[in-house]
Amino acid sequence: MKNQSITGQENLSVSSVGVAGAEKLTTGVIWAYSIPRIGFGIMGLLFGTYLMKFSTDVLLIAPAAMGALIAASRIWDGVSDPLAGYLSDRTHSRFGRRRIWLFMSSVPMSLGLIMIWSPPSSLEGVMLIAWMGLALFVYETASTAFFVPHGALGVELTPNYHERTRLYGYSHMIGALGSLLGLISLYLMDSGEDKRLWAIILSSIAGFCICAMVLGSTFVLPERADFQNRGSENPFRSFTDVFRNKHARLLLIVYAIETFGGATIGLLVSYIVAYVIPMENVPVDSSVFFISVLVFYFVPQFAFAPLWIKLSTYTGKKNLWAASMWISALVFVGYFFALNSYIMIWLLTFILGTSGGIGAVVAPAISADIIDYDEYLTGERKEGTYYAVWNMVRKGAASLTAIITGFVLQWVGFEPNVEQTETTKIVFRSLFALMPAGGYMIGALVFTRFSFNEKEHSDVRRVLATRTKT
Repeated sequence: MKNQSITGQENLSVSSVGVAGAEKLTTGVIWAYSIPRIGFGIMGLLFGTYLMKFSTDVLLIAPAAMGALIAASRIWDGVSDPLAGYLSDRTHSRFGRRRIWLFMSSVPMSLGLIMIWSPPSSLEGVMLIAWMGLALFVYETASTAFFVPHGALGVELTPNYHERTRLYGYSHMIGALGSLLGLISLYLMDSGEDKRLWAIILSSIAGFCICAMVLGSTFVLPERADFQNRGSENPFRSFTDVFRNKHARLLLIVYAIETFGGATIGLLVSYIVAYVIPMENVPVDSSVFFISVLVFYFVPQFAFAPLWIKLSTYTGKKNLWAASMWISALVFVGYFFALNSYIMIWLLTFILGTSGGIGAVVAPAISADIIDYDEYLTGERKEGTYYAVWNMVRKGAASLTAIITGFVLQWVGFEPNVEQTETTKIVFRSLFALMPAGGYMIGALVFTRFSFNEKEHSDVRRVLATRTKT
């Protein structure tokens, strides 16, 4: 890696695939940044949609206990996020302030993933719960050390308002390839007779792929050398600066509200298929139907990403994201009344995948722009801190959802692998449909107050360029 001057103003780091900080990103940089998401997709879908059910139905852990473990791991993850963000902002090494973290997190992250899905069969009761708690702690800690610096590095790759949408749009699209592999993993797990054996095999494959892809992509990624030593010296002020930024503060509220409602999706989708939808009316078995629903969700996310990248340049990022929130809210209201019709489930899921893909493309690009506004206010580059705080808020909201879901299921008398009572089914429907609908509606209303647009971002960049010259 070497440094070179671009337009005489910035020292940029260069790699074989492109330049960090360029107005136009090469295809090589986009692929290098995005390819770890393929590895995470192998088990990521299982982690988000099947871990709770695997724990209660296969490992026979009580739902309240598992809900509490997941909540505790996310709370710890949320607490460790700001620390990782601050330290990442302040790190100085010959590998860069972000890439050194990516290198160091690869192996423990892979090992933690394997531990979660491969508890020794001899463990039961308190010892099994302790193992799962330790495994979640290892994985969440290591994944924090990866995802926070990785997200921060994405902001640094380009300052261009629309190029950031392109980066995150194609990153999401590439990540959808991993989700397709995740669908295969989910099918093998859900339909396999020996689910514990499949969990060991799939998690071992995923762990190897994640480690290899993270190390390989990090090796070739460029990173801005001139941003080293530009994080805040005071960790408390670094953290509070996020809340002083009026645009970031509003986004925090939106993320928290959305996540509180939406976190039930991953927790409950496998339960909904197994216990709520009348499978006698569905022309395929439950495993195939479960996979088909997820296919209807992920295909539009993959197929339409280039459209959202293009459309955002005409409608603006805010308007496009706001529209997706309202569409998602209406879809979840529809779910509450349509879970008896497999055709309506497929249709609503396709629409939800379409609206969800919009948010996945434009939301991170909006977040990146707000970090430039922080530099305008403070003169510092705190990408790591910002991503850490946003992650902390999301995970805190998701933790609360996990606790509520676990205890509600315990309270209504949920029993694994048996026919559920009508009361339990209504609770499943309400948690799965009405809670996300309310979250998206409130989030969309709050988001109407967001005002940082392309013109304001352009004005901020002009001021920052003037400061650099002087």
